[in-house]
Amino acid sequence: MEHDGAYKHLFSHPELVADLLRGFVHEPWVDRLDLDRLERVNAGFVSDDLRQREDDLLWRAPWGEGWCYVYLLLEFQSTVDRSMAIRLMTYLGLLYQDLLRAGETTDNGQLPPVLPLVLYNGDRRWTAPREVADLIAPVPGGLEAYRPDFRYLIIDEGAFRAGELPDRNLAAAIFRLEHSRNPEDLQAVVQRLREWLAAPEQRSIRRAFSVWLGRVLLPGRFGEQAPPPTNDLQEMESMLSERVKEWEEQWKQKGLQQGLEQGLEQGIEQGLEQGLEQGLKEGRQEGRQEGLREGEATLLLRQLERKFGREVAEQYRATIEAADSDALLAWSEQILTASDPATLFGNASTGE
Repeated sequence: MEHDGAYKHLFSHPELVADLLRGFVHEPWVDRLDLDRLERVNAGFVSDDLRQREDDLLWRAPWGEGWCYVYLLLEFQSTVDRSMAIRLMTYLGLLYQDLLRAGETTDNGQLPPVLPLVLYNGDRRWTAPREVADLIAPVPGGLEAYRPDFRYLIIDEGAFRAGELPDRNLAAAIFRLEHSRNPEDLQAVVQRLREWLAAPEQRSIRRAFSVWLGRVLLPGRFGEQAPPPTNDLQEMESMLSERVKEWEEQWKQKGLQQGLEQGLEQGIEQGLEQGLEQGLKEGRQEGRQEGLREGEATLLLRQLERKFGREVAEQYRATIEAADSDALLAWSEQILTASDPATLFGNASTGE
């Protein structure tokens, strides 16, 4: 669960939560929040029942002229949970009990408003009902008037195209990093983060990004070839730049070596009739492509082993080794957020 812990650490910084609200909650009331005074709710403030929600974060910000607070309840989720509306309604009830106990009400005795926010980073699009009423069977005769009225806001990272993400936004940078398609894209986003977070007082959030990149994102994307963890974005950018060159050179060398070996064999088999030179040329080309495909398969097996264990990797070895480059590329991208191997490979045989 290191991914959840790293995510929680990132969103423990007020500037990232503020960018999440500014960039992805397009509602008029957000403009009335004083996000420069956004503050984390003390963990000792809530009861034991609510404190057990370790993956949740509570924030509050002044709203309007008075001290009416908006509490943000973040629920990090990687799989679609149909009962999410019920879960969040329960958490909200616990939170309001704690607010009453602490006397955190407005001057006229009202409770502050709460935004229940689900930040979702799974492969599938979010399809769960967003209102409690949609989970309760309708009953004729007026009973529906007593049905709970509650809904939550969902931010589905994968639903955004690159052009739809706001510029110079820390939350959008996370989304771009998680859905980048190649090392060059990762390097470009890290460079922008280093420029945005250059101030001395931003050292903590720079470190949070570096730890998340080094311990979660890059190992999940590149397996054992990922850079070691570092606490400095500038060092991470330089290391990533060097690693991009290493990855390209390793794939190139492996492809050339295998291409030469297979090309020579194929060229000889074609015989003198077609010419040794022509046979070697065609053999190298086909061998080079096969070499690259084998390299991709090896990397995917390492990723699968690191995420789900060696036994699972061996179950899908035959499927992976028989797949073409397009399938290997798609699986390598999807494995970062896949909740289980069956979801990743669909109806593909395990080879058992």
